[in-house]
Amino acid sequence: MTFLELVNKRSSVRKYTAKPVPREIITRCLGAARLAPSACNAQPWVFLVVDDPVLRDKVASAAFSGAFSMNSFARSAPVFIIVVREKSTQFASIGGFFRGVQYNLIDIGIACEHFILQAAEDDVGTCWLGWFNERAVKKVLGIPKGKKADIMISMGYPEEDSARQKERKSLSEMSAFNIPKK
Repeated sequence: MTFLELVNKRSSVRKYTAKPVPREIITRCLGAARLAPSACNAQPWVFLVVDDPVLRDKVASAAFSGAFSMNSFARSAPVFIIVVREKSTQFASIGGFFRGVQYNLIDIGIACEHFILQAAEDDVGTCWLGWFNERAVKKVLGIPKGKKADIMISMGYPEEDSARQKERKSLSEMSAFNIPKK
């Protein structure tokens, strides 16, 4: 499959089967994330995999209760990936300070997209989750208070074919060539 076919295939899955995801596939996805570029090669991430059913249920209960229940569809996923932000290198941090950019968050975004695209290639569904109870998840997993768990990815086999037409801006709305200087 071409890259554009893969990108078109990837979609956010909201209904999963109970079929476990083999560790071999999860490891391949982690390998893809590991190869992502990052500012000053900081690699400011740790991917925590939760595939033990008992722990997964505890994480799901912690993550998707109360104000965070809108993402409770993810409870059915057999795997959760919690992405913990690490510090950037000194150069990336200084550059980011002067530019007003948190490069480590950009880096995490790239690494997560690598992970998700590899899962799509392996016919495993994912959903990128930013709205979850971070404090409760950190407590369940013993993540230190000073760390940030920015992203959760739910992962599993889709219950149904999730291929659907993507609604996106047109190329002319989202791009421009050779804008003249004013």
